[in-house]
Amino acid sequence: MAEENHQLKIDLISDEIREIAYKGQQATIYQIGDEVEVASQVLGFIGSYLHATILYPVGALHYKVQYKTLVTDDETAPLQETVRVSEVRPVPPTLPSEARSMVTYDIVDVYDKEAWWFGVITGEDEENYHVYFPTTGEHVAYSTDKLRFHQEWSNGQWIFPSLGRIDFL
Repeated sequence: MAEENHQLKIDLISDEIREIAYKGQQATIYQIGDEVEVASQVLGFIGSYLHATILYPVGALHYKVQYKTLVTDDETAPLQETVRVSEVRPVPPTLPSEARSMVTYDIVDVYDKEAWWFGVITGEDEENYHVYFPTTGEHVAYSTDKLRFHQEWSNGQWIFPSLGRIDFL
């Protein structure tokens, strides 16, 4: 029964993560030079956030950005790309690690493959948190230094989706 409840909780949180990953970001006006995160809508990268800088607006619906960690195919310069306004959000604030410890069912971002990927903690051992990524189907263990609490930009402020605290099951 406990294993069934555990899987049900993971499934419910995974549905929430997929819903967030496929929605557009809330439209915000950015200035040239603003640090942002770009929420990828490219298949295989959905659920990831890439650190970038706003170079300039392109019309009313796009921004030209320069990524901090991605480079051009010839690896000679940072990658620049035109992205939709709905793919851009501010960089979330860093939370002090002592603010609250992470626990099973928390929704987190994991830094891997030059981006922040968001998923749900499914368990832990002495050294790592085990994270499931609903948008890719992967289940991987990570050390604490690779994790942050997932935050969503909503109505001009940062919120924590459900904080993984599902106590009704």
